[in-house]
Amino acid sequence: MTIAHLLPIALAAVALFFASFLSWMVLQLHKQDWKKIDREAEFMAAVGGFNLPEGSYLFPMAGSQAEMQTPEFQEKYAAGPRGILNLMPRANMGANLGLTFLYFLTISFVLCYLASIAFKPGADFLSVFRFVFTAALATFLAAIVQHAIWFRMRIIGHVIESVAYALITGAIVAGLWPGA
Repeated sequence: MTIAHLLPIALAAVALFFASFLSWMVLQLHKQDWKKIDREAEFMAAVGGFNLPEGSYLFPMAGSQAEMQTPEFQEKYAAGPRGILNLMPRANMGANLGLTFLYFLTISFVLCYLASIAFKPGADFLSVFRFVFTAALATFLAAIVQHAIWFRMRIIGHVIESVAYALITGAIVAGLWPGA
């Protein structure tokens, strides 16, 4: 990897950050990802009364593998409800936006690094694009799909974003690939 790779890394990170903004704020691909709870005030008062620390809670939750096999737990699980409760700190938009940009910068760096191992300077656009697009798609899709399989979250917006992010990254890296 050379200094010539810094421009595609930086531009890809900026483009991905902007694409993320468009996805969330303009196209609103995630608008349907969450639902409002009817009687939200009652629900919040009930959960708040437990004084749970921030974290993710699975319910019902067995304390061990052995407990999970008991008829009592199996009955409780079958009766429901089943779910995940994620208690978060108050959002710090500045920090979250900064971490999002750092994420995109890191991914862009790793993808350029992989491409620099696979291709010499002067490689043709299509070869670099196909390689970076495929690696980027696998990167952006990998975790969210497995998470959705287990936790039944809606992922259509994430799939669309993953394809768009892979196209953007592939085009920028291939278009700015160092010459021979």
